[in-house]
Amino acid sequence: MKRVFYTICLFLTHHCFLQANEITLNATGEPPLNTPQLTGFMDLVAKETFQRIGYSLNTIRLPAERGLKNVNAGLEDGEMGRIKGLEKTYPNLVRVPEKIMDWEFVVFSPHGLKLDSGWSSLSKFSVAFINGWKILERNVPKGTEITKVKNQQQLFSILIKKRTDLIIYERWGGLLYLSKNPQLKSIKLQYPPLARKEMFIYLHKKHIKLIPMVQKSLLSMKRDGSYNKLVNKILKPLE
Repeated sequence: MKRVFYTICLFLTHHCFLQANEITLNATGEPPLNTPQLTGFMDLVAKETFQRIGYSLNTIRLPAERGLKNVNAGLEDGEMGRIKGLEKTYPNLVRVPEKIMDWEFVVFSPHGLKLDSGWSSLSKFSVAFINGWKILERNVPKGTEITKVKNQQQLFSILIKKRTDLIIYERWGGLLYLSKNPQLKSIKLQYPPLARKEMFIYLHKKHIKLIPMVQKSLLSMKRDGSYNKLVNKILKPLE
């Protein structure tokens, strides 16, 4: 009987240990960066980054704005890929200093557009993007006709239905979406990109002690070639 009790105690202790070593991040990207199966580029980078310090990774998929609010409130552990500076608006978020990747914010449209003036070029057009993408909310010129949507599918749908002149989205996700939807072949990526931004993992301040460990782990992936292997496997074929 004592042996059975001891075994149960060991099991419960082990189970609690495993539970304590899980991190849940909100992932707002689409394939090829994030997938529900954790097979996207950022998923795999974050997964290995946390595995190297003894943590398993879970992800949830909340709308961009709601995700930030939940993490700031401590309801989730962190965000997988966000621009620098969000801690100014959400003070309970702590940024891992090493970037997880760069995102190119680009225009997709069936029309050839001149974007040489960057963000200011957009003022002549009606524009759509996903609600909660802070870099877009901050940089699209005031007075521009703007439509905000919930997700990628809605974004491309209103473009093909001519309810907006252009959409702004992340380069890799846009290219993959177009490749899988041949009915959208008239839509093209427009150059140059509006912005190229470093994206970072953020954790709630309750995990602040993990920040240096996560930073070191992510750097080690880049130095030992693991990171570039994922770039070559998942992203390069889309160029």
